[in-house]
Amino acid sequence: MVFKSKIKWVALFVLALSMGSLLVHLSITKFSAAGLVQYSPLAALRQDFGSLIGTQLLSLVMLQGSRSKKLWGNVKAFESLQPYANPRTNYPAPNEENNGFIYAKVFGGFEKIRSSICDLVTISRLLNATLVIPEIQESLRSKGISYKFKSFSYLYNEEQFIASLARDVIIVKSLPENLKAARKRNEFPTFKPKVSTSPNYYIQEVLPKLKRTQVIGLILTDGGCLQSILPPSMSELQRLRCRVAFHALQFRPEIEILGRLMVERLRAWGQPFLAYHPGLVRETLAYHGCAELFQDVHTELIQYQRAQMIRQGIVNEELSVDSHLRRDNGSCPLMPEEVGILLRAMGYPPKTIIYLAGSETFGGQRVLIPLRAMFSNLVDRTSLCSQKEFSDLIGPETSLPRDLFQPPPAKSEKQLKEEWNKAGPRPRPLPPPPDRPIYLHEKEGWYGWITESDTEPSPSAMDLRNQAHRLLWDALDYIVSVEADAFFPGFHNDGSKWPDFASLVMGQRLYESAASRTYRPDRKLLAELFNITRENMYHPKHNWTVSVKEHLNRSLDENGFIRQSLFSKPVSFLSHPLPECSCRTSSATVPNELKGKGGRFLYGGEDECPKWIQRGQEAGSLELAGGKTDESESSDYDELPESDDGDSKNGTTLVFDRDEEWDPND
Repeated sequence: MVFKSKIKWVALFVLALSMGSLLVHLSITKFSAAGLVQYSPLAALRQDFGSLIGTQLLSLVMLQGSRSKKLWGNVKAFESLQPYANPRTNYPAPNEENNGFIYAKVFGGFEKIRSSICDLVTISRLLNATLVIPEIQESLRSKGISYKFKSFSYLYNEEQFIASLARDVIIVKSLPENLKAARKRNEFPTFKPKVSTSPNYYIQEVLPKLKRTQVIGLILTDGGCLQSILPPSMSELQRLRCRVAFHALQFRPEIEILGRLMVERLRAWGQPFLAYHPGLVRETLAYHGCAELFQDVHTELIQYQRAQMIRQGIVNEELSVDSHLRRDNGSCPLMPEEVGILLRAMGYPPKTIIYLAGSETFGGQRVLIPLRAMFSNLVDRTSLCSQKEFSDLIGPETSLPRDLFQPPPAKSEKQLKEEWNKAGPRPRPLPPPPDRPIYLHEKEGWYGWITESDTEPSPSAMDLRNQAHRLLWDALDYIVSVEADAFFPGFHNDGSKWPDFASLVMGQRLYESAASRTYRPDRKLLAELFNITRENMYHPKHNWTVSVKEHLNRSLDENGFIRQSLFSKPVSFLSHPLPECSCRTSSATVPNELKGKGGRFLYGGEDECPKWIQRGQEAGSLELAGGKTDESESSDYDELPESDDGDSKNGTTLVFDRDEEWDPND
């Protein structure tokens, strides 16, 4: 009994001692908390090294703290390239007493319209003719657009277009009154040229008829009407293409203002952003046979589109092809999850702001789920603009009936008896069990027809209006993509004869700021890298990320530049408007020139910039010098390895044959 009482007293003493110790520690914490200061790395840097490196460089470190040179910096090899599309030789102004008028109808989406208009202006200059403002068929008033706009003015600024090209081509808004009636009676010859039509065709075939009838019509459906690569004697026509695409074709003010506002809202987050265009377009996927990359209804829709293209003679292949072999060959787009893996391998953090461009992403939000899981800040135009801003951009429109699903009428008892009597001899087997009911939401939308019909219905009035709206969405995305700190295409250089959105963006970025960070991935090489991960899933190679980084970094510099010139320029000049539309500052080192078959420059060959451009660049450099103490500090890209022969300053010219196999790793 005495022993138990002693244990109680000891336990009570220990408990009291613990309470006393706790009170002492709390009092010490209370009186010493006032002296604690929260640690800040930038504050410590300023305190420890401010006297050594100065406040000017410290402010630069603070501003660029969130920017990584390896992820967002400029490509140093292209910093000497400047946009210069002015005429170089004697360039006479157009004469009103010319050979006649050219009017045109332009079919297709945003990229086809933009490329076709550039070719139309060039042909008008070639034939010494007056160009009538082209009619964009996707934005006619019959398509349900606002009464405030005509077809061309729905997308572009008419007055700017006419005034900017006054020294190149005479442009009028319509034919003279005495010729309009004759056009309605189809008295003038019309031509439907292909995208690869040569200048000789227009001089030998079109020009005589233009002189005879004074008016000709052109119908453009392929995204152009003049071959991309012209002989050196027509280099002024190539520069005219640049002046049209990059200076004259300005969007109407409402589009420009909203597009710039979207860029400002992205910049307001205080960090750079990357623009990504998936290139998942149903027409393109069907052309290349990439149906098996999708599932269920989307595969059927692509196959239906491919069957239509086979019947029209656009595709000269079988209906069913191995999509995975096409993917391995680089003919299919990179899927969003693959792009997300590549960006993470490059080192882009999960909080990177990625702008999703493109009015159509085939597969919808479902194909974007993996990319959103890797990058939570994936935004698009709907994330940056309100519905009211979109409505103001579209303008007042007449109301259209909604395309609601109408169930088929119920059959009467008489009809059911007639079908039973015509069904065949008895005894009949039991009827099959009823199919799963198809719900209303499965029949609504642009794909709902496939659940009940084998034939795609004609587009409704609402569908036509939505197609016109897509031109506006693509215009907004185009502005943001050109201004982005980095651009990554999901599908470019696809090998088709049509221009694509990503290539046009890459071409304008190359023209306006050649040093901007524009990735030019080789999808065939990336498919091989992704296959390596599938074959070695349980024992992955440790150098896989290194291989991805090396390839994407090389796609930014001369290797990607040359590959773009090889495979993209023959299809669309606007995707690679160099060297015709650029110049190189005299202070820069002349690069090793590389020529392809026929003497065409693949790399180098730019003229020296005029003095007024160099003076402007020097003035801009002086303004930036206040925030940069050393050129090495301002270098935004790892320096490229120097050539082994050391002749870079001599401008050595190499000749490359396009028919040979080119390895970008050589």
